[in-house]
Amino acid sequence: MSSQFGTLFRISTFGESHCPGVGVVVDGCPPNMALCEADIQAQLDRRRPGQSALTTPRDEKDQVAILSGVEGGRTLGTPICLLVVNKDFRPGDYTETDAVPRPSHADYTYQMKYGVRAASGGGRASARETIGRVAAGALAEKYLREEYGIDIVAWVSAIGNEQAPTVDMDRISRAQVDGSAVRCPDAEAAKRMEAAILAAREQQDSIGGVITCVCRQVPAGLGEPVFDKLEAALAAAMLSIPASKGFDIGSGFDGARMLGSQHNDPFVAKGERLGTLTNHSGGVQGGISNGEPIYFRVAFKPTATIGQPQCTADFSGREVELKARGRHDPCVVPRAVPIIESMAALVLMDLLLQQKTRRPLR
Repeated sequence: MSSQFGTLFRISTFGESHCPGVGVVVDGCPPNMALCEADIQAQLDRRRPGQSALTTPRDEKDQVAILSGVEGGRTLGTPICLLVVNKDFRPGDYTETDAVPRPSHADYTYQMKYGVRAASGGGRASARETIGRVAAGALAEKYLREEYGIDIVAWVSAIGNEQAPTVDMDRISRAQVDGSAVRCPDAEAAKRMEAAILAAREQQDSIGGVITCVCRQVPAGLGEPVFDKLEAALAAAMLSIPASKGFDIGSGFDGARMLGSQHNDPFVAKGERLGTLTNHSGGVQGGISNGEPIYFRVAFKPTATIGQPQCTADFSGREVELKARGRHDPCVVPRAVPIIESMAALVLMDLLLQQKTRRPLR
């Protein structure tokens, strides 16, 4: 779908990078939940551009407005429309791409699919579209946290070849993550990562990285086998994010190098519930949550727009040299942290509501 995500908790995002505004319509939010703009704004502030020298200088405050579905500070159970007005948009920065598809962008594929495209800033393929996801995800997160105690934290675990050491997933907090501009909770690794991003920017280049995410206190039983497994839903959500190129959960690709005797997660009693001694499964078995923390990783490619001249071809096939203008992140990864958290919240919210139609969750 070009706009819609979810089954019972459904979102429809709208808007392009350089149009007057972007946002989302959320359908299926339970009624009578306390909700105001401040509940949503915190995550949008973490996603917005212009936060530091590591991000694009585009100056957008990304202030959200609730247009419908809330009255007297409580949700009505009807569709909730959330709008963010674009203020610092400059479609004129993209006139040179009218005839030249930018390397590794969606210019060519959108043109081939629709016969027309929003040439300025990539249109719907722009990361600006993710504002609607983050706004809706903040709403879902509030419900998950208040009703079930579910806690979702993502952080930057790698930038280029700079890798952060393993963190304590039971204790990692957003305050720790936001302690550095690069959103890595390890201070020494964060310094190296920031230096790598600034070096790429100095060379008018870009760099990619990896985000790790943990979802804690998720009840057992979420996931719709066989074809809508929890990890499949998470993978679809994460790989729908602009610039994402890889997803793995639990042991992921490392598990392919282990023996079954090493990889299996033995069951043990954990208070009143059954749990596992290890968690190579990443909190999911048979496509269904098992009550252990769900953790996964998402890989992001280097930002496609770079300041260096590139030899490419225009739509007619004629060789040209393209030097892109516009304002772009040298690395998208730090700003993608709240997007990852939001997409995880949307998946869990939808699957939780589906499970509630069967039996009460304990």
